[in-house]
Amino acid sequence: MSREAYQVPAMGGQNAFADSGFSAMAVDNPAVNYLCGECNARVPLKRGDPIRCKDCGHRVLYKERTKRMVQFEAR
Repeated sequence: MSREAYQVPAMGGQNAFADSGFSAMAVDNPAVNYLCGECNARVPLKRGDPIRCKDCGHRVLYKERTKRMVQFEAR
């Protein structure tokens, strides 16, 4: 076993993540709708938004049910 220090593999001088076309800022974060537990208002939230109803300020929000059909197989 050699006692050489670990070296990070070279990636051709550029970041492979940036070369693939992905970027943290390029991803469009869609708003997810929640229902307020106090006034029953629909509250769209994006990542990083404060978890608070924009109408009454209540902090308990419930995620809406999916509209897509979900089917489970019984065994």
